[in-house]
Amino acid sequence: MSATRLPGTPRLLRALNDRAALELLLERGPLTRARLGELTGLSKVTASQLVERLEERGLVTRVGEQAGGRGPNAQLYAVRPSSAYVVGVDVGAERVVAACADITGEVVGRVEQSTRDTDDPVGVVHNAVVQAANSAGAELSSVRRIVLGTPGLVDPGSGDITFAFNLPRWHRGLLAALRDDLHTPVVFENDVNLAAVAEAQSGAAQGVSDFVLVWVGAGVGLAIMLGGRLHHGSSGAAGEIGYLPVPGVPIPRDVSKRAKPAFQQLAGADAVHSVAAEHGFVAGGAAEAGCAAGSAAEAVRVAIEAGTAGGPMLDELARRLALGVASTCVVLDPPLVVLAGEVGQAGGAALADRVQHEVAAITLVRPRVVATGLTEEPILRGALRTALDAVRDEVFGSTVG
Repeated sequence: MSATRLPGTPRLLRALNDRAALELLLERGPLTRARLGELTGLSKVTASQLVERLEERGLVTRVGEQAGGRGPNAQLYAVRPSSAYVVGVDVGAERVVAACADITGEVVGRVEQSTRDTDDPVGVVHNAVVQAANSAGAELSSVRRIVLGTPGLVDPGSGDITFAFNLPRWHRGLLAALRDDLHTPVVFENDVNLAAVAEAQSGAAQGVSDFVLVWVGAGVGLAIMLGGRLHHGSSGAAGEIGYLPVPGVPIPRDVSKRAKPAFQQLAGADAVHSVAAEHGFVAGGAAEAGCAAGSAAEAVRVAIEAGTAGGPMLDELARRLALGVASTCVVLDPPLVVLAGEVGQAGGAALADRVQHEVAAITLVRPRVVATGLTEEPILRGALRTALDAVRDEVFGSTVG
């Protein structure tokens, strides 16, 4: 019997080589054909054919020349930024922020809108996405994917929102309505999960495949990264740590009602305010006029600036947070815990070290606890990264005709 034939092998090899070349151009900047050949292990002829193929498809473009020895200067090539765009959206209770990035990952457009005066989520997202694309000089038809970070549960099967505590108008059926409205692939993802994606890309969890991120802001949330992939759970509820039953606070029996769940009562922004006030620390007037999370974060900063006088307040906050962190870590046993959100960021190493010490005191696990390495818009950054990963797979994975 003759050996089994593998049809399409040359086509597959071309696709793999094209993808490798595009990734190198993204990572290392403009390259010559000869340098691409060296880095991919391809011959000069094959590398030239590869570049011509990608240029014909509008994925790479000439961006300059590199002077050499004898002979003409070598052409430099780079990924064509306008070959595709993505939009990331951070949806909050009072505002929506949308950013548009080209396929290289550069953010080229950004808008921010209030949501206080509208009850139309489709209209809010439509306006934010269109304006972000317009500010980037991109046609909406060139936006290949839109990723929205929202609080609450996202059904892993349907991709739709099933429950959002502080976004009551966001509900099942919204995903289909947005896709019909924008004529573009739209994806929902939990906001804390997106913060973990950003942390893994360029924050405190770079190079770590297993970690958890604890978000401490207006509420408390958790993202779980295992093997470099987000763990969502069967219903999308993995990480809803605010509902963790903990001692010392009432445990609501009906989550459909808007009573605060147990761990949320113990460690959310209102609880941080109470702990700070008990120890004589309050946020400044400007912070008090803002959101609850910002005001709680300011109270933590005041305590840290007070030096040793702020220690007891930070100790109490760490003891409360450690109940949630320890409960998670004795199940998952991750090597790393990242404290994020407004309060986690404000607490910095002073709070993270205390949580690490407290977790080690009450459990058998010893995770390293660190503060977030990101200071600006982690949810938005995670949304853009998620969108870019998907679109690059689509665009770079279809380069062979």
